[in-house]
Amino acid sequence: MTLDCCKNGEWYTTYICSPHVSTHTKATLMLNNFQKGGDGGGPSECDNQYHSDDDPVVALSTGKRCLKYINIYGNGKSVKAKVVDECDSTMGCDSDHDYQPPCPNNIVDASKAVWKALGVPESDWGEMNIY
Repeated sequence: MTLDCCKNGEWYTTYICSPHVSTHTKATLMLNNFQKGGDGGGPSECDNQYHSDDDPVVALSTGKRCLKYINIYGNGKSVKAKVVDECDSTMGCDSDHDYQPPCPNNIVDASKAVWKALGVPESDWGEMNIY
């Protein structure tokens, strides 16, 4: 699921500080495509590469955790995913951000592999509360 493209004359909320993050921080899991030509725009910020939908990878809107692993809990299951990108909460609406608005706080953009590992039916992919 991608956010609506930026609209001329619209103002979007930006965040310059991240809330405290713990092992039980509530967040919203969103579907993202990290492959070339996917809705992530350019290559991932952390390693300047594209990633397969089969790899459990994420982009975070909070913190600086490039190339580290995080545990995601949702749908009664958990999955370990590698942070390969940052969903920019300070900038957006330009070609570098695929003309998407800035990310809200506590967003975890995840590949299809993460959704599969959490056992979420494909028809429910898009947005889900996690911690």
